[in-house]
Amino acid sequence: MYSEKVMEHFKCPQNVGSMEDADGEGTVGDPNCGDSLTIYVKVQAGIITRISFLVFGCTASIATSSMITVLAMGKSLDEAIKISEQDVIDSLDGLPEKKQHCSNLGVSALRKAIYNYLEKRGISNPQIGSEFSSKSYFNVKTVRV
Repeated sequence: MYSEKVMEHFKCPQNVGSMEDADGEGTVGDPNCGDSLTIYVKVQAGIITRISFLVFGCTASIATSSMITVLAMGKSLDEAIKISEQDVIDSLDGLPEKKQHCSNLGVSALRKAIYNYLEKRGISNPQIGSEFSSKSYFNVKTVRV
């Protein structure tokens, strides 16, 4: 059973859509369930000023993707990179255990978008990059809603 907050973000997700002028983007997928997600960020002075997403997935994937954008909006890159899977789950008033992996997608895509932003500017941060190497996600070329 999903919480009321999950259902709100599923029925009326926040920040949906691609972003043509994104400063960074991160795409991840889960080969076990087929979900895929791309997060786009616009950054000014180290602050996420715009964020959006495209997702293909279940109720939990849509809700967690929406929530991660809400949590990251207006945050510094340092603050946003620290958003955890548990932060997303708690902000949605919980997720069924078998759906908690969906919060991993959002966190991974956000971190990947931030890493992409830094990489485009020639900023190397191995600590951020190592976050992705331990995940069992794969890149997805095209994501449609």
